[in-house]
Amino acid sequence: MKLLFIRHGDPDYEKDSLTEKGWHEAELLGQRMANTPVTAFYVSPLGRAKDTASKTLQKVGRDATELAWLREFHAPIPDFHTGEPRIAWDQLPADWTAEPKYYDKTRWSETLPMLQGHVIDEAKRVWNGLDEILTQHGYERENNFYRAVQPNEETLAFFCHFGVTCVMLSHLLGISPMILWHGFCAAPTSVTSLITEERREGVALFRMNAFGDTAHLYANQEEPAFAARFCEIYANQEQRHD
Repeated sequence: MKLLFIRHGDPDYEKDSLTEKGWHEAELLGQRMANTPVTAFYVSPLGRAKDTASKTLQKVGRDATELAWLREFHAPIPDFHTGEPRIAWDQLPADWTAEPKYYDKTRWSETLPMLQGHVIDEAKRVWNGLDEILTQHGYERENNFYRAVQPNEETLAFFCHFGVTCVMLSHLLGISPMILWHGFCAAPTSVTSLITEERREGVALFRMNAFGDTAHLYANQEEPAFAARFCEIYANQEQRHD
């Protein structure tokens, strides 16, 4: 089985839709996806993800199943300094890296800010939702691997968001989401893919074979949007700092 996690196009957060560039990115993504055999499409309930998916769905004449838990990961935690609500997946490096628990795949959610934000509850909602979909397609979670009850070569496509994608990857790969949230960067309309490995009959593990692939943009001389990134150097005030 192959899983495709697709981030929405360049966002207009105020309208929960796409910028003009985002719509163009979604069109190029649709051209790519039209040549990709997909068994089932799933989409976040948020507008920017649904708008991105619409270009692909129109080209292939298909519908997507909307999943509430696939929305952008939402479990605000107190800011490390001000105490004001701040998204869990956007913390300053000097703050979160000082806490060893954040590097641990099981203890990352045990710090006071994460406990106050009930982050593990939201993470489990995402993990359970993903496992339910995988069970429907023949793969049942067992400890840290999947039991291939009905092994297959289907492809599932999820149109969603960066934060929630990292939460799903943390579950599939056994990695703290803090590492993924802060150490990986997925540009708008990028495609992250995983494929099962079944070296012993009935025992499957998901392996990532591409993260944040934007080949469809480069093939059309379209520069990836900067929305995924922060300033490369602090002195560059034209690039995002906060």
